[in-house]
Amino acid sequence: MGRGRAKAKQTKVARDLKYGGPQTDLDRLQAELSRPDSGPLGTRPSSPAPGGSSEHDADDIDSDGFEDDDFDEDDDDVRAGSDQAR
Repeated sequence: MGRGRAKAKQTKVARDLKYGGPQTDLDRLQAELSRPDSGPLGTRPSSPAPGGSSEHDADDIDSDGFEDDDFDEDDDDVRAGSDQAR
């Protein structure tokens, strides 16, 4: 008991966000989108930074082309056997 005020407050905040969300400043948005110095969105450098290691090393890739993880299908058999030993 005693959750009535908290729930009412959450309902009010949710309703305010749903129906009266933040107002968009369209002039600022237009100015930001029309700037000539901004490049296309989502571009990445074509080569990694010098001296840095790539996020995925070649030895992390399995023969099937997917990244190696800590759990393989073979591990299920080992874990199942350890549960039966208890």
